[in-house]
Amino acid sequence: MDQVTKLASERAVVVFTSSRCSMCHSVTSLLTNLGLNAAVYELDKEHRGREMERELARRLGRGPPMVPAVFIGGNLVGGTNRVMALHLAGELVPMLKNAGALWL
Repeated sequence: MDQVTKLASERAVVVFTSSRCSMCHSVTSLLTNLGLNAAVYELDKEHRGREMERELARRLGRGPPMVPAVFIGGNLVGGTNRVMALHLAGELVPMLKNAGALWL
């Protein structure tokens, strides 16, 4: 099992970010404001960060930027555009509830 899969399956919501990424901050702020305590991994500070970046690029089917990459219930949801679109459509909170990340 690769490191991304392992980490993504350990919590209801996992976000792979970079400490220098403003869009990553926006996504993690949104999730925090919704009442989540997501696991956040800053790839530029992780020991195996480069390896995880390559795995995310493979999964996303694109090159940089690979972050933010949001996993909900162990499934890759996507990046900033996808998370914000789900939120604006009213679909993010139900998805988080189904994953057990929100109870209200």
